[in-house]
Order: sequence, then C-alpha cells, then structure tokens
Amino acid sequence: MALFGITLVLAAILPPIPQPHAYHQFVDQRAFWSIPNFFNVISNLIFLWVGIVGLVFLKRLRMNTVQKTFAVIEERRPYLIVFMSVLMVSMGSAYYHWMPENSTLFWDRLPIAIGMMALLAATIVERIGIKQGLRALPLLIMIGIASVIHWYWSERQGEGNLNFYIVVQFSSIVLIVLLAALFPSRYSRGADICGVIALYGLAKFAEVLDEPIYQLGQIISGHTLKHLLAGLAVYGLLRMLRKRVLLEKVEDPIDHAGVNTSQSK
Repeated sequence: MALFGITLVLAAILPPIPQPHAYHQFVDQRAFWSIPNFFNVISNLIFLWVGIVGLVFLKRLRMNTVQKTFAVIEERRPYLIVFMSVLMVSMGSAYYHWMPENSTLFWDRLPIAIGMMALLAATIVERIGIKQGLRALPLLIMIGIASVIHWYWSERQGEGNLNFYIVVQFSSIVLIVLLAALFPSRYSRGADICGVIALYGLAKFAEVLDEPIYQLGQIISGHTLKHLLAGLAVYGLLRMLRKRVLLEKVEDPIDHAGVNTSQSK
C-alpha cells in the first residue's frame, strides 16, 4: 500500500495529463434501430449479464451454510461491490457511448474506478489478511471515487487532469499482480487472477487499436472488442470464485474487525 501512496503523491506533483481532444471520436459510429454508435452501446450487455450472474451467485452463497468460496461470508463484501460496479458499468458505458461527452463519461469511469479498488481490497483480503482487506475497502473506494470527481472537476475548469484516475486504474492492476506474485492465496485457483488481469490488459490494448482493428474488415472496432474482452475478464473472476476452495483455515479470528467467524471452514 506504500507503493500506492507514492503513486498518489506523484500524481499530485507531476504535470497534469490532459484527456486527448479526440477521445470521444470512436471509429465505429454506425447506427442501427435508432441506436447511435450501436456496437459500442450494445456490447455493454456483456457487463449487464456477468454483473447480474455474479450478484446472484454471491446472494446464493449467503444462504448456503456449506459454501466453500469464502472462509467467512463477510469476505463477499469486496466482490459484491465488484459485481455491482460491473452492473453499473453496463449502464454508464451504454449511456456514454449513446452520447459521448465528458458529462456522460463520468458515469462510465466512476463504477470502473470503484470496481478496481474493490478488487484490490479483495486481493488484500485473500493474500494479506481479512481484517486488513476489509478495513482498506472503504478507503480505497473513496480514493477511486475522488479520482473520477477530480478528473471531471478539472475538465470543468478547462484544465483536464487524468493523473489520479490513471493512478487508480493502473496502480491497482500493478498492485494486484504484485500481491499475486509475492503472497500465496489462501484459496485454490489463486493463479486465475493473473488470467483475469491479462484479459483486461488485452482489452486496454484493443482500446488503443480502435481504428486499426476496425479497418481489418470493418466488422468490429477495437473499442467494441475491449468491452467483450473486459466482460470475459470479469467472467473469469466469477469462474475463479465458483471453482475455488479454501486451502487453509483462518488462524487469526477477526472479530475485532466486526466480522463473524462462525462460518469459517
């Protein structure tokens, strides 16, 4: 977490990184059935689907007294926020691509920042400690929210600054990878998080290649492909949760964190 703090300090002192003027000009602007930017809008259905499926899965775990996904059921909290954020991304991103501008982009970026921070907290829970991860969760979420608000405020002032939003998105990914490399998970399928991050990395790469990918045959744009790959990454996260089991018992009761350990396996 010290590394995360250092990157936040750097974001504050380094020259601001502005948003490119052509950011909202996506290559695939085809409209169908009165829906502008049809494929960039409709591809958000994958987030709607995986968000709902993830939330239903977590709800069923709450009622399952023999579930093996979490040592204590309160470990669901970060993942509840992750899948709720994915559900909100489906709506925020569709809204943005229907009418691309900064005011709608705010509702796309906000749940993304929250979801990334929640996933970082979940990784801390599983590799450092339940108490530490759950205590970090609200602080990380507030940092994520603040980064998007700061970006939007700076745009309204005429001096766009993406520094904090970039830190939140990319530093969280780096920290998740580092935690996965340095600390073993208490659960099986721990390496699956690397596949999730790799898919998300491919999604960001496709986003950068929006036009070149579209020009391969004018079938799908890089940005639409980004949505599909990012949705698959979240599905990979859900698949990890479905298949994993606890490898070791919780040794340190966490009652002081307000967590009930009666469901420890």
